Amino acid sequence: MLKVKEQLSKLYLYTLFGNLSLSGAWVAILAARGFSLVEIGIAETIFHITSILFEIPSGALADVLGRKRMLLVSAAMRVIGDIAMILSWNFPVVCISLMFYALSYNFASGTDDALAYDSLKMAGEEVRFEKYNSNQMILYRLCNGISTLCAGIAFIVGYKIAYGTGAITGMIQIIIVLSLNEIKGADRRADHGAAIEIINCFQKSFHFLYIEKQIAAYMIYNSFVGAVDILLLFFLEAKLTACGLPKWALGSALLFMQMGGVIGAKLILRLKKWSYRKIAVAMGILVISGFMMEHTGISLIMTLGGFLSAFGDDALQIRTNAKIQSMAPSEQRATITSVESFLFSLIMIVLSPVTGFVFSAW
Repeated sequence: MLKVKEQLSKLYLYTLFGNLSLSGAWVAILAARGFSLVEIGIAETIFHITSILFEIPSGALADVLGRKRMLLVSAAMRVIGDIAMILSWNFPVVCISLMFYALSYNFASGTDDALAYDSLKMAGEEVRFEKYNSNQMILYRLCNGISTLCAGIAFIVGYKIAYGTGAITGMIQIIIVLSLNEIKGADRRADHGAAIEIINCFQKSFHFLYIEKQIAAYMIYNSFVGAVDILLLFFLEAKLTACGLPKWALGSALLFMQMGGVIGAKLILRLKKWSYRKIAVAMGILVISGFMMEHTGISLIMTLGGFLSAFGDDALQIRTNAKIQSMAPSEQRATITSVESFLFSLIMIVLSPVTGFVFSAW
């Protein structure tokens, strides 16, 4: 019999070790190695091109071949990415490393949520998913905040050791995944071969989104808001000190911004009576306000803008995830969730180099 609490606890650990590292401030690390913000923006674009190519197929593979297997692939890709970054001696190799990170993200994106939701559904406790998702988002923000806070350590020990710790935590992730229980959906079969099942999964997933156009609209809006937030936080890693923030305070400022997401993830659980439209408008305004504040050139106001942006992004993300999971068919759950990540990557491909140019010129 499936022990839901134990299953979710392992997924929490998977997230913990997947996001806790000394290389969290990767933009600052690359900048310190001599790469320009334009190059970093291009590298980010390559990351998302890779993500676009493999995002939806990885979701279909998870639905057909099993979520546990794909989480295992995700952890393995992360380890390979860390090793590639350790061995990187020029910009092309850095881009190759980011491609492996993109694959790691692809195979985990939507897969862990699908496994968690189906685990809760099997126990008749689907209503707990929003709380689970909130806890996961808090873990993600805390781990990223701690990782960026440790950016100074990465500069001291060197990027090779920093990425070496990431490879170790990736191996721990592999051990955790091996202990997870797979949820076998009643309609998830491979009677006609994996390739045919994957094609069927694609067709059913896009048919669902064609019928549920409102869900597709939620995905597009949520992806745009998330892209704005992520890019602002990324480039602030390299720009805050240029605007007067002491270098010793950079880690604390980045952690403070991540705390905005933590508070947003907790507060959204208290706004159950708010409609999705109301949440979307309010959180969108917060993110745009954060964007405007981050272009004042005043480090303290910029930091507060990052806080508000993270707050709005995470609150909206959790409400959107819960809405999608509650409506998605179990046998296409990971694929449908992957469509949102696909849209996010598409938006990031456009915005990443533009943002890099804007921040370089600013």
